[in-house]
Amino acid sequence: MDRKMNNIEDDHQELSHLFVSLREKLERIPSISSDCCIFRVPKRLRELNEKAYTPRVVSIGPLHHDNEGLRAMEVPKLHYLKNFLLRTNASMEDYLNLLKGREERLRNSYGEPIKLTSNDFLEMILVDAAFVIEVMLQYHSPNKANYNGYHFILGNRLLIKDVKYDMLLLENQLPFFILEELFLKARIIIPPEHDERLSLIRLTHHVFETQAYLEGVGQPLGKICLSEIEHFVHFIRICHLPQTLPPKGKLRTVSIPSATQLHQTGVKFKVASTGNLYDLRFKNGVLEIPHFRVRGSTESLFGNLIAFEQCRFDANYISDYLFVMDRLIETREDVELLVRNGIIESKLLDSKGVVTFIKHLVPGTIMRSREFYFTDVCEDLNAHCNVLWNKWKVTLREDYFSSPWAVLSLTAAATLLLLTSIQTVCSIISL
Repeated sequence: MDRKMNNIEDDHQELSHLFVSLREKLERIPSISSDCCIFRVPKRLRELNEKAYTPRVVSIGPLHHDNEGLRAMEVPKLHYLKNFLLRTNASMEDYLNLLKGREERLRNSYGEPIKLTSNDFLEMILVDAAFVIEVMLQYHSPNKANYNGYHFILGNRLLIKDVKYDMLLLENQLPFFILEELFLKARIIIPPEHDERLSLIRLTHHVFETQAYLEGVGQPLGKICLSEIEHFVHFIRICHLPQTLPPKGKLRTVSIPSATQLHQTGVKFKVASTGNLYDLRFKNGVLEIPHFRVRGSTESLFGNLIAFEQCRFDANYISDYLFVMDRLIETREDVELLVRNGIIESKLLDSKGVVTFIKHLVPGTIMRSREFYFTDVCEDLNAHCNVLWNKWKVTLREDYFSSPWAVLSLTAAATLLLLTSIQTVCSIISL
């Protein structure tokens, strides 16, 4: 009996220790801040193509700060900090005091605890932020840049390409608000603007214009609210979204005809006149798709946009667009058809590369069939292909009306058949 009582007491004691231990863990876990906007890429995306989400040459921010393979850029970053400090009357102490007052918000911007000490964290933010701003300024106005004898990056075309590539990785971001505050303190103005805030937006747009498909697309820069921009990846997404998102609808089937199948039912392809990359339209048998250049960096750009969209938003606009493109592009023949119609411009080695680019991204996306942005386009395409007459018309045109000789042959055959029928009827009547 005593042994049983002792066992019960031991069990209660163990549970008591477990209760205290678990409660301490719950008290120690950091709360999720509304400032959180920079995340690790979800595994389902990363495992499809690790290189698309990993920095090539430079770490920016804390998530890749200890990457040994990126250490070579630490000394060049210090040179760029020195150049940045020479642009302004503000001292290094002024900038560090500014960062100290923003440290909590800066740490809360990341989706995981940052284990760096306060001094190490603030030093990293200042060095990396000054580096980013200085690279952008020198890229924007290379002839006016104050290099102080040091132009390590802009003097190497391949290196600046890699640096810009790394600046658009989700895990390699700095909060936009800190770039803005440093920019304001430095009092940097980019003509023709007259204030620092719009100058920073103009500068960001110019640096990533070609790389991120920003030529003439999206919202007017003056209407973008600086306080809404979370980082560069978010800025790219804002520029690409239409000012009013189309209504969501329920997609009854995820099966959509490929470009070749659509062509076989008489669908014509046309380059959309709109500047918005995602503006797909189908009307009167014509599918309009905006011009789309596919380069080596395209997969990384879209992959990081999708990763951010899935981590931060409930609106999967870009993911839904890529889902439609994935269904349209199934084979090399589909790519070549879209190339012939001026819709796709590929810088890759062959058409198969475009198919691979799409197939690497779509398996990692999350498609909500009940809340799909391009429901109308998909449903209309399916409805068009389900009309047999549409396919028959194409068959007749391609098999019997593809050339003047084919038309003459068909006309002669039809005339002969008609005359034979008339002769037969006359013979029957005469009997």
